[in-house]
Amino acid sequence: MLRWLATATAVLLTTGLVSVPTVDADAVPPPAIAWTRCTDPELVYNDLQCGTLTVPLDHADPGGPKIRLALTRRVHTATPYQGVLLTNPGGPGGSDLTMPSLSDYVPGAAGAAYDWIGMDPRGVGASTPSLHCSRSYFGFDRPSYTPKRPRITRYWLNRSRSYAAGCADTAAKRALMPHLTTLDTVRDMDLLRHALGVEKLSYYGFSYGSYLGEVYATRYPTRVGRFVLDGVVDPTRAWYAANLDQDRAFEANMNVYWHYLAAHPGAFHLGRKWPAIRRGYVRTLRRLDRRPAAGGRLGPDEVADVMLDAGYYVYDWVGLGKDYADLVHHRRARAMLGRYVESQTNDDDSFAMYSAVQCTDASWPDVTRTLRDARVLNRRAPFLTWSNTWFSAPCLTWRAPSRARPPVSGQALTAKILLISETRDAATPYAGALATRRLFPSASLVAGVGGTTHASSLSGVACVDDSVAAYLRTGIVPTRSAGTHSDRSCPRLAPPDPAHLSGRGTTGSADRLSPMLRRDLLAAQRAGLH
Repeated sequence: MLRWLATATAVLLTTGLVSVPTVDADAVPPPAIAWTRCTDPELVYNDLQCGTLTVPLDHADPGGPKIRLALTRRVHTATPYQGVLLTNPGGPGGSDLTMPSLSDYVPGAAGAAYDWIGMDPRGVGASTPSLHCSRSYFGFDRPSYTPKRPRITRYWLNRSRSYAAGCADTAAKRALMPHLTTLDTVRDMDLLRHALGVEKLSYYGFSYGSYLGEVYATRYPTRVGRFVLDGVVDPTRAWYAANLDQDRAFEANMNVYWHYLAAHPGAFHLGRKWPAIRRGYVRTLRRLDRRPAAGGRLGPDEVADVMLDAGYYVYDWVGLGKDYADLVHHRRARAMLGRYVESQTNDDDSFAMYSAVQCTDASWPDVTRTLRDARVLNRRAPFLTWSNTWFSAPCLTWRAPSRARPPVSGQALTAKILLISETRDAATPYAGALATRRLFPSASLVAGVGGTTHASSLSGVACVDDSVAAYLRTGIVPTRSAGTHSDRSCPRLAPPDPAHLSGRGTTGSADRLSPMLRRDLLAAQRAGLH
């Protein structure tokens, strides 16, 4: 959704280590929120109320220019009233406005006693101003992600440099960009808590949203209610190192998917040996690099972007496998092209905000180290390495300074929090959940053993979803055990069985969420953490 960029006064940014007090002494109480009936048809359909929170552009200058954050609310329908629960679907850059509908999917109506709040973070979606850099950055038949020749490396570096320049081509954008860090949004979250008139904030954060929760709990430990963090970011690896971790993890997950295709030769007709299927994928990319399909619009990059879904989630393993098999066997590219087109938009806000947060949250290496690391890692993890490298390359020439990564620790936190992760999650690898558990002594971890799906709670695995419901209802988490491991082991979110499905686009999983809500969650997560 395109939004105007408000003109703002240029501000000075102090670089260096960001102090992390437990109280914002300089915070000015925000105006009260006026809740009204939403006008967006999707929000109306979800029976949500809409509102706006006004916050400082620069939290160090509370009397200076202001920005407005778009809010939605689902009012509690059960007693006893449990307070306010804020959501975040991931990203950075994901819109949050439909997420209060998650309350309907917590087992036993355990979510119905909360007022669920959605908030488009600063710069995102319906919040104003929002950040937009280029409508043409993502397109068709781009040069291969793998830079086999120096000119391809130059192409991607120049393209990324141009994108970064487009993010700072007006005075309004230049004023906004230094104030789009995770810490800025965390301070917005606490102003929201203040505006809602509650002493403690409960929270449900997926993917990047888990990092927001980690930083909030560190900064405001006495204001933490019940926090569910699913798809847990390792706060010690944000963000460059986390991208390298993803490259390794997605390579492993795609091998799981090739195994799955090989285990069902009658459904996909790709053979019974997964190494052969993997080699066939490489050959397909090479063929498309030489001669793109679908009138020159489907090249190796577009196919790689589509297939990445298999490493993220199991929901659409059947439909994706059949569409890929059509491309391999019959050279029919329409379905794969359709998948790629469906994932694109003329509005680049989500990618712009992904870049804005990642590039300023912490320091970023120079181009020499970036390319060297990619070349080394690509030898072992070729599926994602170069794609992920170019996805984050705007950070190499970003036009706003980076901050020192804020420290994260739960030593001052007494509230129990619930961590959730599948043990083969590739977007936020399981090691990050274990690291967060170590940092937060009051946290308990629920693990989906052997699962490859990212941020999979409320998808229909009773062991996981009932843990969420019990926590939201009572505040009780699984008993924390000694050692470095999960505190409750649950079954994974099982892949769909193609023998029980027909057609394409059918997930076949036990997913409990509505297609609309699942779409919005996946869009937020795929737009950010690549």
